[in-house]
Amino acid sequence: MEFNEKLLELRNSRGITQEELAEALFVSRTAISKWESGRGYPSIDSLKEISKFFSVSIDELLSSDKLVTIAEKENKTNMRKVLDFLLGLNDLLACGMIFLPLFPHPVDGKIYAVSLIEYIDVSMTIRLIYWILFASLVVVGTVLVILSHFKFEKAKRVMVILSMIISIVTVLALAITRAAYATSVAFILLTIKGLLLLKREKT
Repeated sequence: MEFNEKLLELRNSRGITQEELAEALFVSRTAISKWESGRGYPSIDSLKEISKFFSVSIDELLSSDKLVTIAEKENKTNMRKVLDFLLGLNDLLACGMIFLPLFPHPVDGKIYAVSLIEYIDVSMTIRLIYWILFASLVVVGTVLVILSHFKFEKAKRVMVILSMIISIVTVLALAITRAAYATSVAFILLTIKGLLLLKREKT
């Protein structure tokens, strides 16, 4: 007997509706309907709740192979959430490029480093481009951190692609305008992001 058939039989034996079971397990009625129709399986936590509610072992509900498959899928999902969060956090670090002394400021033949706020040695247009790029990364990073808690995979993919494009443009813009320190930091952040993205795609 498959899991969906067992769950349906257990629910009917108790004489409860899908809504009542959903309330008892702290899930939606749609989830119960999905499980009973064989269109999906519950998470490990939900399986524990089902086991406890009906006083049966998890082994009675699912075969060991299916349980391993669910656990592996859950681990991949959790790993992807962590990687999405780290990708967002990486972009949020661009905020530091506004306040850290990374931009050249020549004084009496010597070169000092100043923050973007104090950087006045280039045109207003270039400074504006910097501000737009760094602010864009911070916004994208914030959105990615928020999305890491949800299942909006398409939205996450769009934000990750946008993040990579902005990061590449940022490195190029800084390199062209010869902001060496800022270019190095932006390149390091881009490299870390690339490694995280590779790991995400393999998960």
